[in-house]
Amino acid sequence: PAARRRTLADVADGWNGGRRPARGEQAGADPTRALPRADPPRPRAWSQVPPPGRPPLGPPPPGQRQWDRDGVDRTQYAPRQTPQPYRDQPYRDQPPVPPRRGAPAAAPAPRPRGRRRWGRRLGVLALVLLVALGGFTWFLDAKLNRVDALADYPGRPAATAGTNWLLVGSDSRAGLTAEQKAALSTGDASGGRTDTIMLLHKPDSGPSTLVSIPRDSYLDIPGNGKDKVNAAFAIGGPTLLVQTVELATGLRIQHYAEVGFGGFAGVVDAVGGVTMCLPGAIDDPLAGINLPAGCQQLTGAQALGYVRTRHTFANQDLTRITNQRAFLAALFSKVTSPATLLNPFRTLPLATRGAGSLTVDSGDHVWNLVGLGLAISSGDVVNTTVPIGGTPTVPGAGSVVEWDTARAQQFFGALAADQQLPAGLVTGG
Repeated sequence: PAARRRTLADVADGWNGGRRPARGEQAGADPTRALPRADPPRPRAWSQVPPPGRPPLGPPPPGQRQWDRDGVDRTQYAPRQTPQPYRDQPYRDQPPVPPRRGAPAAAPAPRPRGRRRWGRRLGVLALVLLVALGGFTWFLDAKLNRVDALADYPGRPAATAGTNWLLVGSDSRAGLTAEQKAALSTGDASGGRTDTIMLLHKPDSGPSTLVSIPRDSYLDIPGNGKDKVNAAFAIGGPTLLVQTVELATGLRIQHYAEVGFGGFAGVVDAVGGVTMCLPGAIDDPLAGINLPAGCQQLTGAQALGYVRTRHTFANQDLTRITNQRAFLAALFSKVTSPATLLNPFRTLPLATRGAGSLTVDSGDHVWNLVGLGLAISSGDVVNTTVPIGGTPTVPGAGSVVEWDTARAQQFFGALAADQQLPAGLVTGG
């Protein structure tokens, strides 16, 4: 009926907010009160269009009302105008929301992607370097020349404390051209002999001992009677030489390394030369050197002549073995120095030349040679010569070097027990 229709003009404050009349209340009893709609209004989009006769509204000021497009007061349903901390602020500025009681713990915040990327890159790089190092080590190990030098035999000494190396420098000219023989002053002698024989004893604890064995040492050679130890290498090669040294010293040899003329000079050139301080000038045409006194850097050819020369010294071979030990320590110190190891232009030629020129036992590997170099290059090394008894001349053998039997037994007994050598037994350091 027309009586139940009301407009906003009939009501001073607009609609009554949708309150329904109470049961029994007459619909048109109070003309100032708006009656409810026949059906509730559907949700509509908000509009800033006011009813006729009202000014246009922006965001309603505090205390004023807001109207929808049907002229209904929706002030109490108007959107909030104050910023909400968890809804209107950017994500990164939101404070952490405390978990509800009984709710599962929040997952840890993800790590920055940049850190994961750099960690992955470093891991891949480390893996590549490890694979490359392993491949290069296998390549060097395959280049080593091997011989069965440590063959077993009846009566071989039992293993003692520490580790023993037999180091041999042979005068083999194998692989050298005529030009190289002339440059190194090696001559044209055939076969192989030992110009250098050293025994390195590396104890389980304490300093290592580097013992020179004169090549003219008059010893029992198994199956060949007494002769110079140099003859053992010429007769039976590394196997007979190792057996002769083991029976003379009572020490079991665990490792064997041998280098020839060409390999020795190549290693010295690969590290850029070795500095030696000479107490006096050396002029030996047979060794191909003419060196002044004082500190100087020796090339490969000069270093080879220096460790071979003996004719200009009063006691010849005894002075030569002292020079050999000094040069070997200087060479290994140069090889293991950071200036060499961190320089790929020296490390790679040194590794390839050294591996190709060395002859080792069939059970030796590159990592064994690394331990040998570290043992010799350390400053805590005792350099000595086997106790000498005399240098007589023996018919059929010439001038020989005889050991002091009693002192030699005491000397090698101390090494076998990893004991410190008595001061009286250390000679020719």
